[in-house]
Amino acid sequence: MRNLLTLILLIWVLVGCKNKQPQTEVPVIPIYTAKTEKIKFTKDFVGQTYGLYDISIRARVDGYLEGIHFTEGGRVKKGQLLYSIDPAPLNAKVAEAYGLVAQAQTNLVKAESDYRRYKPLAETNAVSQSDYDAAVANFGAAQASLKAAEASLEYAKIQRSYTQIFSPINGIIGRSEAKVGDYVGREPNPVVLNTVSRLDSILVRFYLTEHQYLNLSKYSKSQIALSTPPKERQADIKLFFSDGSVHPEEGKFDFIGRNIDPTTGTLLVQASFPNPHELVRPGQFARIRLVLSEPIETLLLPIKCLQEVQGQYNAYVVNDQNVVEFRPVETGETLQDMIVIRSGINVNEKVVMEGLSRVRTGMTIRPEEKSFKSVRNNQE
Repeated sequence: MRNLLTLILLIWVLVGCKNKQPQTEVPVIPIYTAKTEKIKFTKDFVGQTYGLYDISIRARVDGYLEGIHFTEGGRVKKGQLLYSIDPAPLNAKVAEAYGLVAQAQTNLVKAESDYRRYKPLAETNAVSQSDYDAAVANFGAAQASLKAAEASLEYAKIQRSYTQIFSPINGIIGRSEAKVGDYVGREPNPVVLNTVSRLDSILVRFYLTEHQYLNLSKYSKSQIALSTPPKERQADIKLFFSDGSVHPEEGKFDFIGRNIDPTTGTLLVQASFPNPHELVRPGQFARIRLVLSEPIETLLLPIKCLQEVQGQYNAYVVNDQNVVEFRPVETGETLQDMIVIRSGINVNEKVVMEGLSRVRTGMTIRPEEKSFKSVRNNQE
């Protein structure tokens, strides 16, 4: 009896297992719902910083450097004495020029005396006309010689004044290229002794390629900035440094190159930024971010939602029945980790964001909504 019950139970289990159909598990796939954001289109360029004025301090006469009258790397004022060069050789030239002036004055006195003596005599024909003409000529030559001697004296004084070099502006001075006792002012010895920079405003120079310049013309805001006079140019320009930090002051265009350099195919652009605390120094690496447009509604997707095959972007879209569809997509600019969608996907459509290798066209999935950081927050 017990064996019969066991046999019946075994047959019932086998029949139940045979009639039971296997069930396929629906995979859970992360998706992203396409949405629009109001964003500004931007473009980054690499440049270098310069002072508002970077003025080279030059030795305009050659000689031995006698003194350095400033602290390297410190502030200097306009008119402050910076360098002094041994003036002895030029003092001698000034003394020589004084001697020539004195000699010319003596010659002029004699020539004028002869002229005054001969003039009344010539009127009564008491002297020959040739003697009178010679007296007139000598008087004129003596006057000219005195003017030349005085000009030489003035030039010698100017040359001697160059032995003292003064700061042309208020600013910060750098390291001296010469030390006391060096012979300066003639190659290969130092001619440029130092540089003084004014830093209350900072300049950034960068270059546009010809292709970039043509693309910028598509955006009204940048085109207005590029085509208007320097004092009227208005555009949002931000300055970023090598550590990723951003300069607190916004800049403005103040120089656009006249032509594209045919050797490099680039156009020089200069922007200026207020630098009230003088934290930015000349020679720094700088990244310029130019805002190309006002905020506009733009359809965006995370780049990870797309597949690229031979330059064509594709995406997997999930319909209302949670069935996967394959779509070709036309894309635009890349903004951080997002990309602009021009066509192929509509607002509020669900797009597979992760596990693209696991899905196929016509496959049913269980979508799991995922969020993504806002591009607008990154632009603020």
